[in-house]
Amino acid sequence: METNPHIASQLYTNAQNIARPEGPQSSGSTLFADMANDFMATMQAGESAAIAGLTGKADAQTVVEALAASEIAIQTAVSVRDRVVEAYQEILRMPV
Repeated sequence: METNPHIASQLYTNAQNIARPEGPQSSGSTLFADMANDFMATMQAGESAAIAGLTGKADAQTVVEALAASEIAIQTAVSVRDRVVEAYQEILRMPV
C-alpha cells in the first residue's frame, strides 16, 4: 500500500481552490461536500498508511507523512467547526 507523499500540499491546494469563488456554477453546498470528501479521503489514507506501517508493508516516512496530513485535515475541520459555532452564536445574539 503506497500513499502519496504530497498529501498535505494537495490538501492545501484544494483548500485554496475552495476558498476562491469559481463562478455561478459552484455552490456553497457543493464546495462543502467536496471539502468533506477530501477530508474523508485523507483520513482513510492516513488509516491505511498506519495499518500498512503496523503490518510492515510501508516505511516509516510514508506513515509519518500520511499521519501529518491527517493531523492537518483534523485541525482544519476543527477550525471550520469553531467558525460555524461562532457564527451561530453571533446570530443568536442579534436583536430581533
